[in-house]
Amino acid sequence: MITLPSLRDLDHPNERRATPRIWLAVEHADMRCGFDRLAEIAVSVVGQDPRSGHLFLFRSRGGDRIKILYWDRDGFALWYKRLEEETF
Repeated sequence: MITLPSLRDLDHPNERRATPRIWLAVEHADMRCGFDRLAEIAVSVVGQDPRSGHLFLFRSRGGDRIKILYWDRDGFALWYKRLEEETF
């Protein structure tokens, strides 16, 4: 089972790993993008290694969808959420 880090994990990380940073893309992203394309965007726009343990957030044009890309020890994980009401 894949789990996302809780807010408590982000606020109080383990002694063994550095505190992850949260990078939010200012411009909307194409929600058809997968692991590789989102990792390329993280490198080209932010200049960060997507395997660093940081969280990279990408918002859709309409603001009702969000993707979060992060490195989970042995590979990329992609979390995707669509809101039925409201926007991010």
